[in-house]
Amino acid sequence: MHYLNTGIPGADPYILRDGDKYYMYATTPGQVPGFKCHVSDDLQSWRDAGYCLTSEQSFGYKNFWAPEVVKHRGKYIMHYSAREQSSELLRIGVAISDTPEGPFRDAFSQPLLAVDGKSTIDAHCFRDDDGKNYLFFSMDCPTNIVNGVHTSQTMCIRLDDDLTKTIGEYKLISTPDCEWETSQNKEWQWNEGPFVLKHNGKYYLTYSANYYASLKYAVGFAVAERADGPYRKSEKNPILAYVENEMSGPGHNSFFTAKDGKLKCAFHIHADYNEPKGSRVVCIADAGFDQDGNLFIDHK
Repeated sequence: MHYLNTGIPGADPYILRDGDKYYMYATTPGQVPGFKCHVSDDLQSWRDAGYCLTSEQSFGYKNFWAPEVVKHRGKYIMHYSAREQSSELLRIGVAISDTPEGPFRDAFSQPLLAVDGKSTIDAHCFRDDDGKNYLFFSMDCPTNIVNGVHTSQTMCIRLDDDLTKTIGEYKLISTPDCEWETSQNKEWQWNEGPFVLKHNGKYYLTYSANYYASLKYAVGFAVAERADGPYRKSEKNPILAYVENEMSGPGHNSFFTAKDGKLKCAFHIHADYNEPKGSRVVCIADAGFDQDGNLFIDHK
């Protein structure tokens, strides 16, 4: 087994390295609507630092999902999704804190991104080295019908210099169109959980496909010459998938660089291999690029 099971309950994990410490944020199970923060010096032992954001500091009132935090201009910026009470739709919000452990508070009294009649989830902020900022997100399939099919699709929109406001219109980046992505259910299909890396001048988009509560939830990648695409999906997909009798439904990954300079991937798996459902735990694996420029996640 080449991956580390942290044992921490949660899904859609994101790990921020700040100085000599690691801060983990994830979709947090439990009765309190919001996100917890876990802190570690070595990725092995984690301290529960408590809730870093709750509904009291947010536009949302429940279904707090997929937080990501970046350090920017001396502040910590969290992008996340939660359900808005007035519309009952999932919206993307942005919150700010002076410390990585929080408390985070919404930058505004309303969501960062709201699409009429559509739920938006899985926000990922990508800051390019040319100074441009982007928000990747998923149009959630319960409210996004494409040719009669409930379809989760990955979108992209520009962000301002403060990472708190969108610029212009969003564009389609990825839609489920490969056999491994669409074979499980012809009426419900997913491309979600986007994350972008830049390597040797090219952009690598990872995404999750198939139903989150299935054994075959998995991660693929696509490559582009520009941050906002077009992206070409790899023939090597999926690059993170279930391992027989060991790992079920790995998905919604993120990447970070460890203190030793190595690329790491955080992702979730089902807590019980035999019962794939919403109960998940956070795992960490080594990642990198092979000599042909293919992204890999070392999980077997």
